[in-house]
Amino acid sequence: MYLCTQRKNDMARIKNKDRDRIDFGKSKIEPLFRSIFFPTLLSMVFASLFTVADGIFVGQGVGSDALAAINIVAPLFLMTTGIALMFGAGVSVVASIHLSHGNTKAANINITQALEVASLLMAVLSVVIYIFRTPFLRLLGCSDALMPLAQQYLLYILPGCVFIISQLVGTFVIRLDGSPKYAATLEIIPGILNIFLDWLFVFPMQMGIAGSALASTLCCAVAAGMVAWYMLFRTKTIHIHRLKISLTSAYLTLRNIWYMARSGFSSMLGELAMSMILLTGNYVFIHKLGEDGVAAFCVACYLYPIVFMINNAIAQSAQPIISFNYGAGNTKRVKEAFHLSLRTAVICGLLATAILSLGAHPLIGMFLHAGTKPYEYAIAGLPLFAFSAIFFALNVAIIGYYQSIEQNTRATIYMLLRGLIFLVPAFIFMPQFLSTQGLWLAVPASECLTFIVILLTKKKMESN
Repeated sequence: MYLCTQRKNDMARIKNKDRDRIDFGKSKIEPLFRSIFFPTLLSMVFASLFTVADGIFVGQGVGSDALAAINIVAPLFLMTTGIALMFGAGVSVVASIHLSHGNTKAANINITQALEVASLLMAVLSVVIYIFRTPFLRLLGCSDALMPLAQQYLLYILPGCVFIISQLVGTFVIRLDGSPKYAATLEIIPGILNIFLDWLFVFPMQMGIAGSALASTLCCAVAAGMVAWYMLFRTKTIHIHRLKISLTSAYLTLRNIWYMARSGFSSMLGELAMSMILLTGNYVFIHKLGEDGVAAFCVACYLYPIVFMINNAIAQSAQPIISFNYGAGNTKRVKEAFHLSLRTAVICGLLATAILSLGAHPLIGMFLHAGTKPYEYAIAGLPLFAFSAIFFALNVAIIGYYQSIEQNTRATIYMLLRGLIFLVPAFIFMPQFLSTQGLWLAVPASECLTFIVILLTKKKMESN
């Protein structure tokens, strides 16, 4: 029902003049991209820096074992973010196409369904995980030494997972509504609060790892409240639509959710790929280097989301432009937006590789004390791990493009390659040939192989 086969003159601008002058169909691509990208980038970099600050407070105030315990639980957080991105990116693609056809009511229904169903799903999952928390942590590779800390952290972070859903799905919706600056504040304001609460709970109040988790949960609740306030009092074109309670409505909701999930599935796989990096890395590092190895790996895992967020900002900023013009049949604008996102990704990827490689000593020193085993492991490994950044940047931009034009199968395959098919064997076999260096080069190898497959596939399609 979302097939974009209508004539070009069916295309319509989003007809609300108050949408911060954002016209996805006619504004020049470069200024349009910048107007979305810089607020999005600012919010995501702030979010990443606040996460880094969280790690610094825990590492300096509680210790390396606490950092390792957080790294064990971190796949849960990424799974939650993945669910939110699946619904957020999915509804953004679908709603963008509806808006390009002037069908605001359908867009509003899809947005309401995404927010309600995603939040309910995460609430149910959180309850199940809490009931089975010990086997769940065992599944994540938690050792006996880290189990008490991991359980303590899990208890306080689970409520925050439900609020994260509203925050991230709401960010996509608010950006689509023409308010990228307000969407940025959903990360910035809670992030500043998070730094203060982290310091307060970890140092003066001496709450340890539980204080760090509680700070994160409270800040996610604030962000969810900001989304609710916007949707109730400040929206321009998009609004919450009251859903009917009937079997027919339930069927239509499931059908729409399925379509949104398909459109956003590759975005979820992006987070699951990060989760697999953590999960597989934790297993291998703890087997090869013990808890000290996990603590060293944790530093890379705290820094790498900055790279992820920057490149995610590129993909998310290009997405509404590409999806809207794809729905309107404007191929030239679609290609222009994609090429701009690729150029931006190359620049950001090269900068990230250089900073992580050349700045290893001061970066690691923020988390770990010099002279300790975790510190030495991280110093040797982070410059190797950094080579993944450039390939990662290109992969995310290309996958985001295919997702935006509803080529979901290709986007999903590429995500599976980088997050599972290449990644797990690389973590298993590379340490056997390259010893400890192989642990740190597994992620760069996976990203590089995925990029090669993307290029070969594209070349083959063009030759046909």
